[in-house]
Amino acid sequence: MAEKSNITTLKPLPRHVAIIMDGNGRWARRRFMPRIMGHRQGAVAVKEIVTAARELNIPYLTLYAFSKENWSRPAEEVEGLMDLLFEYLQKEIDELLGKRIRLRAIGEIEALPERVYNLLMETMEKTSKNYEMQLILALSYGGRSEIIEAAKKFARRCMAGDMDPEELDESSFRSFLYAGDIPDPDLIIRTSGEKRLSNFLLFQAAYSELYITSTLWPDFNKKEFIKALNDYRRRERRFGMTSEQILLRCTSSES
Repeated sequence: MAEKSNITTLKPLPRHVAIIMDGNGRWARRRFMPRIMGHRQGAVAVKEIVTAARELNIPYLTLYAFSKENWSRPAEEVEGLMDLLFEYLQKEIDELLGKRIRLRAIGEIEALPERVYNLLMETMEKTSKNYEMQLILALSYGGRSEIIEAAKKFARRCMAGDMDPEELDESSFRSFLYAGDIPDPDLIIRTSGEKRLSNFLLFQAAYSELYITSTLWPDFNKKEFIKALNDYRRRERRFGMTSEQILLRCTSSES
């Protein structure tokens, strides 16, 4: 049966969707094209999904755009990816402003080429007062590195006498992450059929729902996005509790 596009009769939409955008290279290879053409088509998919998320009033969308490990790819491909990022920032600034979308970035962004870094910082500043939706780009990002850097920041605060190690809990540790004010992703989508997190949001993904699709990222469109959202909205999120406890909590909140 075909997936219905009507999403009004199901459970609430996720507040935060994170996507591991995978499959650009395979998309290009199947068409006997250079890998960069897959990345270019992937940029088209980015625009469509950002637009769809804004239309659906999803407050947070995080896209895994470039991992720390991606720096080890061939220099020509890395350069092409940086050019695409630069082009995206140039072309989409008016769209981001017009749709009241705030752009943010997580990761070791200082490792980006200077011209890309400067334009990224400029775009983030220009959109900083937009609060209807936040688009978070994970760039030169690694989940383990984020946790290690957060631990170092906490250790420095302790050495300075500003904090006590006994004060550390999940909430206080979160404040040392790249964007500690952003809620954990309710839903993590991974395209291309791979079944792993690939060092993405390791701390934040503890209770995220996972949705794996064999669709390659350049082919991931609004219809596929809604299919993933509908799958999420059929699930019961228990966070370690029983179904009966969840039902009781919902009944109590409605009374």
